Amino acid sequence: MAITLNTPRLTLRRWREDDIEPMAAINSDPEVMRWIRDGSVRDRAETAAGIARWEAEWEERGIGLFAAELRAEKEFVGFVGLTVPEFLPEILPAVEIGWRLGRPYWGRGLATEGARAVLDFGLRERGLARVVSVHQPGNTASERIMLKLGMRRERDTRHPELGYPVRVYVLEARPLGN
Repeated sequence: MAITLNTPRLTLRRWREDDIEPMAAINSDPEVMRWIRDGSVRDRAETAAGIARWEAEWEERGIGLFAAELRAEKEFVGFVGLTVPEFLPEILPAVEIGWRLGRPYWGRGLATEGARAVLDFGLRERGLARVVSVHQPGNTASERIMLKLGMRRERDTRHPELGYPVRVYVLEARPLGN
């Protein structure tokens, strides 16, 4: 299923083989990975396995993480998309919106721009009634994006496997006519 979303500055598309290297470079940056799970970086093999899982989620669930690139330059910047947050069973069933961009693309509004398009896709095209986003307290950049998307803080809890605190934000679709 070939799905592409375009924003003023981004193309959000399915993954290709040539995305592995630039995504591996992003995943190998300790500052990018600081707030992801336990903060460990990922190598090329782990990145390739992750991309394969993300593509499988597209096939199985009709949602997934989009590879993100600058439209004009065709330059890979990271990902934005939807996934099931299986790591946090207490909030399931749920669909989570998330993003990870390389450091050169931080602070430019690209994650927010991409997330708005993905949120619209999820609500309109996939009929989602509720979308969550999860972050570790202290990751103020991600929290700001969640607030810009109109999400509200739903709960504070702990990562069940790793034990650190996490904060869950939620956006519920408004029924038609309201």
